[in-house]
Amino acid sequence: MAIPRVIPVLLLKNAGLVKTVQFKEPKYLGDPLNAVKIFNEKEVDELIFLDILATPEKRAIPFEFLKEVAEECFMPLAYGGGIKTLEDIRVILKIGIEKVIINSQAYKDLDFIREAVYQFGSSSIAVSLDVKKNFWGKYELFSEGGRTNTKKDPIVFAKELDTIGVGEIMINSIDRDGTMKGYDLDLIAKMSAAVQVPVIACGGAATLDDFDKAINQAGASAVAAGSMFVFHGKHRAVLISYPEQADLKQFFSKKASK
Repeated sequence: MAIPRVIPVLLLKNAGLVKTVQFKEPKYLGDPLNAVKIFNEKEVDELIFLDILATPEKRAIPFEFLKEVAEECFMPLAYGGGIKTLEDIRVILKIGIEKVIINSQAYKDLDFIREAVYQFGSSSIAVSLDVKKNFWGKYELFSEGGRTNTKKDPIVFAKELDTIGVGEIMINSIDRDGTMKGYDLDLIAKMSAAVQVPVIACGGAATLDDFDKAINQAGASAVAAGSMFVFHGKHRAVLISYPEQADLKQFFSKKASK
């Protein structure tokens, strides 16, 4: 059987690897290129790099650094952060990165996303939705690295993205980010039911069972995680890790047979 994609998400800050909790207090983890080398050895399905300062601090996309990463990376690679123009996308894809993940600019200009899909194809264009519950328990979309409330309904917006043909939607729970308390299954289920496009679940994973729940209970097409792959133990010591492919296959095979 084909097992679901299990994707590490690596956060960049000033060309260093960091991890946040609820999009705050980034903890420095080390050199991103070293992490890429380790994930190469682990035969990871796919890798996502997100620059957490590019948009909120209006920084230039680090093209030269991304070229280094792409040259080192043996697996499909996606990048998000500071993408505002079609030329940005063109350069990123030319570097050797297979997919771009757009966040803040998607909220500002859906025509930009539509044109990006037309020029580069659905498989190259994904949109990340950063979602947080408000005081009344309603889900709202945030931009600028979780700093700005767009006042948009994430489900309604996801349907618009589906209509214009984006390749994937990555749903990231700000409330669960870095907590390792499990995914927001209600959010994932509502998103997966609302759209035809594949949904990547992100935010809160700590165990393989969390992956299973996101996929088999909530309907996600793929799962992504950060803390689970960079921390070890209750003291969150830095340790880059990833399950063996044989273990993942066995785990998902057992779940599928039940």
